[in-house]
Amino acid sequence: MIESSAPQWITSLMETLGAPGAGLAIALENLFPPIPSEVILPLAGFAASTGEMHVAAVLVWTTAGSVLGALALYGLGAWLGRERTVAAAARLPLVKVADIERTEAWFARHGTKAVLLGRMIPVFRSLISIPAGIERMPLPVFLSLTTLGSALWNTLFVLAGYSLGENWEQVSGYVSTYSTVVLVVAVTAVSGFFLVRVLRGGREKRRKRSDEGSLPPRGPH
Repeated sequence: MIESSAPQWITSLMETLGAPGAGLAIALENLFPPIPSEVILPLAGFAASTGEMHVAAVLVWTTAGSVLGALALYGLGAWLGRERTVAAAARLPLVKVADIERTEAWFARHGTKAVLLGRMIPVFRSLISIPAGIERMPLPVFLSLTTLGSALWNTLFVLAGYSLGENWEQVSGYVSTYSTVVLVVAVTAVSGFFLVRVLRGGREKRRKRSDEGSLPPRGPH
């Protein structure tokens, strides 16, 4: 039996289904990020170290689960499409269509790197599939990049859990620090974007009022 402080349903899946249960847990993790892969993968590695699952099977099934979950989010992005996304984003305060167009241009240039590296960054590893779907990245390319990035990420954490054995939870502690740093950087970047927008909007309003005040009075016709 797997003894851990992980959510009971995760341990139940692995105890009942074995390696496919670990894959199913990872697929769900892609759709519900509050259940992090940094817990599931080392736990699966620990289970493999006890002989309950074969480590190779764990790697295959967790990678398959990652790809399946990413594919579901890609489908969501494809369903949303550009028009729905632009219409929704345009309603957000301080967001302009020009910002969206610049983002699209950036993704067109760097989308393959974003998908590959995004699979190895907490918080973004699931979300990166949505813009890939919105931009209709060719499915074979998306699947290849997602499989490679997921395989690297999964292998790192499964083998860490396998090596640490009963101390597998140490992995989560290290990664939680990494995740916090990533989240702080992301929040800072977004906050900076909106701050620049607010300051720029204030300057434009003052300039407009100044221009209106400098206009000569209109004489009688």
